[in-house]
Amino acid sequence: MISVEEARAHLFSLVSAIPPETVPLSEAAGRVLAQDVTAGRDQPPFAASAMDGYAVKAAEVELHAMFKVIGEAAAGRGFEGKVGAGQAVRIFTGAPVPSGADFVVIQEDIDRREDLITISADPGGRSNIRPAGVDFRSGDTVAAPRLLSPEDVALLAAMNIADVPVTRKPIVALISTGDELVMPGETPGPDQIIASNTFGLKALLERAGAHVRMLPIARDTVASLKTAFELAGGADLVITIGGASVGDHDLVASVSAELGMERSFYKVRMRPGKPLMAGRMGNAAMVGLPGNPVSAMVCGYIFVLPMVRAMLGLPKTSPAPQTARLGKDLTENGPREHYMRAIFRDGEICALSDQDSSLLSVLARANALLIRQPGDPARMAGETVRYIALPD
Repeated sequence: MISVEEARAHLFSLVSAIPPETVPLSEAAGRVLAQDVTAGRDQPPFAASAMDGYAVKAAEVELHAMFKVIGEAAAGRGFEGKVGAGQAVRIFTGAPVPSGADFVVIQEDIDRREDLITISADPGGRSNIRPAGVDFRSGDTVAAPRLLSPEDVALLAAMNIADVPVTRKPIVALISTGDELVMPGETPGPDQIIASNTFGLKALLERAGAHVRMLPIARDTVASLKTAFELAGGADLVITIGGASVGDHDLVASVSAELGMERSFYKVRMRPGKPLMAGRMGNAAMVGLPGNPVSAMVCGYIFVLPMVRAMLGLPKTSPAPQTARLGKDLTENGPREHYMRAIFRDGEICALSDQDSSLLSVLARANALLIRQPGDPARMAGETVRYIALPD
């Protein structure tokens, strides 16, 4: 068996960033920027009014000063003339500041009678003008890689970028294995259970930016498993769930080897998730996850999510542990790194009482994985421990 860190290093070596594709800006949110993009203009492209008011010369601004209004400037429709001494232009938020003016007196500080205005309240020292290029300049870049947020998309739009180079979504093929499985909605036989792992992993990986193909359940026969691998053709990452152990009906290792899989490792010194296998099969990375539902999902958080992020061109990093105060005592840990389902609340974390790797209801209650190192001694409430926050 290898350690969690060794397993993660092997898994990162199996994947690399996928080539980019170009998508319309309207489809770029949630995608990973694959190449630097450059602003094609200044923002704002001109000195713009930050308020509704009157554009005048700053040197003339004082309480009770009077000005003659000679025109109007609105957003999208500027004033073409020039502001001279004793003159003002009615101006609205976002409008270009007319030539000759360098101060906007807000309308609340003005009394107006026909074409004459008087500054009736202290105008303050702020010019109420946004300088040209105060947001960004032509030639400024947004650097890749970057997971594009809605705010980033708005920024790219303002930069006049209509088409965005993003990393193609990794194609992940999920294969559940086992005669005991039926799909949700079907009627299970007396010795069967409902397949759940593929649905949880699909949701997890699609939220991370992958395109997930859920393949039909592979039965415990060589022919069925070979068919499943054939259907996975074209995927960047093939994930099997179950069948990777050493029982008489666990065929994933032998069938994948027969099909040319070059194994990187088998078994990790962790709990849950010990019977983990990985390698390469043709052009795809392959990961064989344990069949226990919690084991499969925990391995998804700890191993598969970082792989998908690496394939998207993001840094090859593991989930960053945080620290918290332990809320309840813990007994001594065993020889494997343990990821305990836990609840973090108000700076305190408590491991849930039943850590059986088949209990999805416990995982559904958890919002964190409390990390115990191999041989970690008993811990008392109040001690500082490490944990990984589970995705919301």
